[in-house]
Amino acid sequence: MRWQGTLTHDARYLFATRFTRLFAYGALSVVLVFYLTGLGLSAAQTGLLFTLILAGDTVITLFLTSVADRYGRRRVLLAGALLMAGAGVAFALTSNFLFLLIAGTIGVVSPSGNEVGPFLSIEQAVLAHVVPGQSRTAVFAWHSLIGSFATALGSLFGGVVPGIVQAGPASPQAGYRAVVILYAAGGILLAAIFARLSPAAEVHDSAARPAGAASLFGLTHSRALVFKLAALMGLDAFGGGFVVQSMAAYWFYLRYGVNPATLGGIFFGANLFAGISALLASRLAARFGLVNTMVFTHLPSNILLILVPLMPTLPLAITVLLLRFSISQMDVPTRQSYLMAVVRPEERSASAGITAVARTVGASLAPWLAGLMFASGTLVDVPFFLAGGLKIVYDLVLYREFVNLPEQDGRG
Repeated sequence: MRWQGTLTHDARYLFATRFTRLFAYGALSVVLVFYLTGLGLSAAQTGLLFTLILAGDTVITLFLTSVADRYGRRRVLLAGALLMAGAGVAFALTSNFLFLLIAGTIGVVSPSGNEVGPFLSIEQAVLAHVVPGQSRTAVFAWHSLIGSFATALGSLFGGVVPGIVQAGPASPQAGYRAVVILYAAGGILLAAIFARLSPAAEVHDSAARPAGAASLFGLTHSRALVFKLAALMGLDAFGGGFVVQSMAAYWFYLRYGVNPATLGGIFFGANLFAGISALLASRLAARFGLVNTMVFTHLPSNILLILVPLMPTLPLAITVLLLRFSISQMDVPTRQSYLMAVVRPEERSASAGITAVARTVGASLAPWLAGLMFASGTLVDVPFFLAGGLKIVYDLVLYREFVNLPEQDGRG
């Protein structure tokens, strides 16, 4: 792993923030539906809340990533961390749906266990700037692995903590609230790490946009390419939104009566397999290319996703889910590296931000629809079918549109 010698202190800090953030996201995602329904929200209200939270995150992410280069990436990352901490505190203190909606929309909450907010977009831009081009996919793969491993540990943690709290006289709801409070603490720790970033993390004057270039959301030359990629990523995220980790966990509860502690173990294994799959992506990409690796690992994973609810027993459903996760994340570092390769250096923050927003927009409606299906009692399996089918369409269109475009930027 020769690329490790190229990591600066700033890059190592970003690996640490990735771990901290995804650990908190993973822990919260396992218990969030249980916590909210324990507050008195229905399954349909919870799905609607998730949808509106993700929609609000779209505005926050687009705004913060669009001003990051102007006002400082470190400042924006600090602001995002404080918004995460504030949302956690608000969720722990109120049961009012309107207040929860305001806190979740303005703050940073991850109902899926996956990335939300401006963090990853800005981290990608910094990492792409400070590592050589030939090491970028490997660095992104390890960055993704750390996130998956952290999500796995967080999922396990989120399932165990309520059981520990409930072992005493406390109610189950108190156990779930403990995880929410720890989520807020994670935001504070995240802010402390971001505060250590050096001026090297900022955009240099040499990367300024060419004079006279027309800009839209920070994009000039790469606009058409990025918007096309963003539309496809939005479709992929819309499909994935039907089976965000919180909803998938709730499906296992509805179908098999699985308790939160067991759910934590299931998603610990799932995210661990996902992390390993991301690590293997860089080797496959070096041999077969970024686009080929994205499509031909993502496609079978989506077929497996469709098969999960068709399994007749819990062990078989868990097995298929784990098989799916073992190849599901190979497209993540390759997709990130491909985007950084095909856009200009001065457009990387904006490109990552716009594609992240597209993914958030795509994912924002699906949880509400999934909540309605769960509430119906007869359509609980349909979200898996919709998710897998839409993601397969994404794979096929992505291959057709981008397989012949160059994948190298020539840096390093």
